[in-house]
Amino acid sequence: MIAGVSKAINLYLAPLLSLTSLILIIFAYLAPTIILPTQVALVTVSPSLELTEAHSSQGVDGPSVFLGALGSCARPNHDAAVTCTPPTVSPKYDLSVLPSNAPDLLSAPTATTPAFIAVSLAFTAVFFIMFTMTSFRGKMGKFGNGFDRPSVQRATAWIGLLGFLIGITSFLIIRMWFGKAVEDFNDDILKEGSGAPKLIAATSNGFIMVWVAYAFYAVPVVSSLAKLHVTAGGKA
Repeated sequence: MIAGVSKAINLYLAPLLSLTSLILIIFAYLAPTIILPTQVALVTVSPSLELTEAHSSQGVDGPSVFLGALGSCARPNHDAAVTCTPPTVSPKYDLSVLPSNAPDLLSAPTATTPAFIAVSLAFTAVFFIMFTMTSFRGKMGKFGNGFDRPSVQRATAWIGLLGFLIGITSFLIIRMWFGKAVEDFNDDILKEGSGAPKLIAATSNGFIMVWVAYAFYAVPVVSSLAKLHVTAGGKA
């Protein structure tokens, strides 16, 4: 029973989780400038009375900005068309739709951080392919024999571990950067009082996707490292 569950996890679940994590990281990285311009972002600035008139139940319309690792998208009101900046690893966020008295505190992290995420994505994609091939090597006939070599198992484990560490570290840096920026933005709105722009900044669902992705990613990485340990133990 336990052996069957373990085999199912290594053979089917772990590759599926690896693919799911890769897709989620790609979505979080490319949004909002390339895909999902208003659905996924790392940080959003949206119209709200929460900071200026906390007890008001009145609805409010106004400008919205969606920030990501590669750029930003914005619209002057809810029904207007969304415009996005060109995607780049050193983005300049377009905050021109915000009122002139809005705090100018939302800037992109250093260019090296999005670049490192791109590197980790490359490692993650290669790891997914190699991990899937090594998992299904028994069903691939003679072609699968090459994936049974210890050197391939070792390379797969190291590529997966590097992709995991580089990626999650880069996103943690971006989360700390944006977390401080959001906090300062909202503090400035509060300090301005009733004359402040009716806006609120918040970290968004892009980070949730990232944390879920890396939780999934950990399963095939641990599985790959375990296979490597068993192989090394067998040699000893």
